[in-house]
Amino acid sequence: MKKILKTLMIGLMIIVLVACSKGGSSGGSEADETEVVGGDLENATELTYWTFVGQHMDLFKDAAERWNEEYPDRPIKLVAETYPFDQMHNNLLLSLQSGKGAPDIADIELSKFPNYLQGEPQLEPMNEYVEPVLADSVQARFELYAKDGDYYGIPTHVGATVMYYNTEIMEQAGVDIDSIETWDDFVEAGKQVTEKTDAVMWNVGTADFLMDLWPMVSQQDSDFFDAEGNLTLDNETNVKTLQFLYDAIYTEKIAELTPGGNNQSEDFYKYYTEGKSAAILAPLWYMGRFLDNMPEMEGKIAIKPLPAWEEGGKRSAGMGGTGTVVTNQAEDKDLAKEFLAYAKLSEEGSINLWKILGFDPPRWDVWESEAVKEDNKYYQFFGDGIFDMLLDVKDEINTLNITENTPDVSTEYNTIIADSVLRQKDKSPEEAMKEAADKIESTMKQ
Repeated sequence: MKKILKTLMIGLMIIVLVACSKGGSSGGSEADETEVVGGDLENATELTYWTFVGQHMDLFKDAAERWNEEYPDRPIKLVAETYPFDQMHNNLLLSLQSGKGAPDIADIELSKFPNYLQGEPQLEPMNEYVEPVLADSVQARFELYAKDGDYYGIPTHVGATVMYYNTEIMEQAGVDIDSIETWDDFVEAGKQVTEKTDAVMWNVGTADFLMDLWPMVSQQDSDFFDAEGNLTLDNETNVKTLQFLYDAIYTEKIAELTPGGNNQSEDFYKYYTEGKSAAILAPLWYMGRFLDNMPEMEGKIAIKPLPAWEEGGKRSAGMGGTGTVVTNQAEDKDLAKEFLAYAKLSEEGSINLWKILGFDPPRWDVWESEAVKEDNKYYQFFGDGIFDMLLDVKDEINTLNITENTPDVSTEYNTIIADSVLRQKDKSPEEAMKEAADKIESTMKQ
């Protein structure tokens, strides 16, 4: 019971893990938006779909229209509803616990997913659809939504973390971005940028560990929890990584704190478009932030792998995510599972994750397809080498160890650790990490 109450009290703790969200404001019991596909079809089976991301509805509406054309003898009436982030997750958890009121299909955000795997999951295994494509997929992303060998969630993207470089600044500084292979190279390039231009190399956030600390830790085969769920927040690798962030700002002086606290703020967008920083570390889905908030940067941004910590080291990490599930309350479980796989896991569904949403599909075997190579707004903005780069780093993405206490780590980092170490400078990385770890350990024992 304590775990359920804790879940209901947790707010939007990992703000940017809602990678694809257009917003998460609170609201009443009514859906913010409802879309129906196939409502006029005779003998159509109704499938309800809950999401907290309005953009995701576009993918499922397209899938329902294609399904009804392809299978006229098995029509679907899709009722897709968008709710505020907390409201949707809380209502879904309560409906599954009570045994009534759940939708057939639902999106569950990455940091919330462990809450739905406690005890016997009230979700339907998707193994019959997942296992045939695993060998041609970034498997780490499927493991995020698995338990005891069963795959319950279908991922929405890889979320491969990359480095976005302002090519005008880098050229002005005389830096060949292709020569940046390690973080040491990155620091040296940053010194050239700060010496020869009016920009800094990079920004370090204090309100979003998804855009610096976490991917940099994951690159080194570390995490904030181990595979058994034990807290590892203050281990040596994590402390050294936080020290690196501190040194980038105050010792090497190639970086400064992110305006607005994170790189998804209006303050940051204005700052970056004014040419005050050369590089942004963010997942591939951040491309959409450029198109929506920094359109004047078109043709000026190059996407490259992350610098490795050592030669031959990992050059990416998978950040953010949403797993889509079929609940055990679905009236026609087999149809719901087949449709979900059709919408997100089939070849065409995977391609549409890119074409419709601009996401990197978990199935890497479609990355070289002609459909993915077709010109679109993302290629026009960033150039056509996006998937070549992803193919080069696809085997360097670790899985993440997400637990019900991951939101606690986010809260501690975003409100205390980063502020005390990076902004106030009144605690060392080791001191801040240890204090936070002790506090979270105490919570875990309650």
